[in-house]
Amino acid sequence: MHSRWIEGNDIRLLENGEEFFPRVFACIANASKEVVLETFILFEDKVGLQLHQVLIAAARRGVQIDLTIDGFGSPDLSDDFIGSLIDVGVRIHVFDPVKRLLGWRVNVLRRMHRKIVVIDGEVAFVGGINYSADHLADFGPAAKQDYSVEIHGPLVAEIHRFTHMALAQGHRYQRPRQWWRNRSSVRNNVQGQPHVGTAAATLVIRDNGHHQGDIEKHYRIAIRAARKRVIIANAYFFPGYRFMRELRRAARRGVDVRLILQGEPDMPIVKIAASMLYRTLLGAGVRIYEYCERPLHGKVALMDDEWATVGSSNLDPLSLSLNLEANVIIRDRGFNQHLQERLEHLMRHNCKQVQREDLGSLHGLELVRSFVAYHFTRRYPAWASWLPRHVPRLLPALTDRLRPVLNHGGKE
Repeated sequence: MHSRWIEGNDIRLLENGEEFFPRVFACIANASKEVVLETFILFEDKVGLQLHQVLIAAARRGVQIDLTIDGFGSPDLSDDFIGSLIDVGVRIHVFDPVKRLLGWRVNVLRRMHRKIVVIDGEVAFVGGINYSADHLADFGPAAKQDYSVEIHGPLVAEIHRFTHMALAQGHRYQRPRQWWRNRSSVRNNVQGQPHVGTAAATLVIRDNGHHQGDIEKHYRIAIRAARKRVIIANAYFFPGYRFMRELRRAARRGVDVRLILQGEPDMPIVKIAASMLYRTLLGAGVRIYEYCERPLHGKVALMDDEWATVGSSNLDPLSLSLNLEANVIIRDRGFNQHLQERLEHLMRHNCKQVQREDLGSLHGLELVRSFVAYHFTRRYPAWASWLPRHVPRLLPALTDRLRPVLNHGGKE
């Protein structure tokens, strides 16, 4: 774990698409030099089409644009959608593009799950919000609850450097190097950025090379250091043994530990295992709140009065052991307090607190199923390291009408 704390940042919490999309689209509309954007999901709906429009407009006025999407998360973009971006010079990169096998998507594991935007090297966005209409309340009961941050200050240079390293390494098809190398040049870039706020912050990534456990380690260190409170809101919560041990220890030493989790998990194994997970945590004094208003997609947390994190990483086997993820970790009292207020509002108005008596008792086959699912899910992060690792391949997006040209030496 080699992340560096950088002082002097201004970091603003953005809640849901209503706050996130207008800010990102406005910054892209004002871009003069460059836009680098990574996302797991880009759908061709009203949000994706609005992004499409602002990217095309920026490219036409000479802005260099690199758009990276995941081959599993964004599989159904039309030739017209992609081709019109390529026509104006947008460089589209696809992580792990694999053709369907008998109609099934087989590139399920090790996804590019990051959501990052850097504009002109001056402003960055990091979080969990994808470019799809289901992040807006008017989508209906299935609209997602989620978060991102807008960043100004010296940390932007670090995020900017990381996005370019990811592009370069991906197209060379090599295993990730330590992206903070050449520290002198990074340090010079950071020193050239003005201090604009009070937040110290760091970008923490998870990859399949040198940073396989960094995000989880930051969580565990912060939980171990907590003396007053731990609040975690996470859509898919099934961490490994060490993470669970730190939570139980914190609660037993008197820390107010609260979890905001999905009321209706969408994976059957999680539903089965949750009963034992809840029993283990409640028995140690952890308070659990199920978010019932709509699907929870957030990946945020805070500890005590200063530490907070917002990012793309769930606390489950996929995010902790397989996916490419990015979180920003922040030390700032003002940000921590604002996030705490928003999460406490969620718990008061949109959550149901789980009580021990609500769980009932487990008997027979139900007990066996819960036990097996619980221990499989918690041990899976360790087992996942045995699975084959994708080198983070990036390929240029192609449309059917462009492939013949490219195959005969045409320019991208």
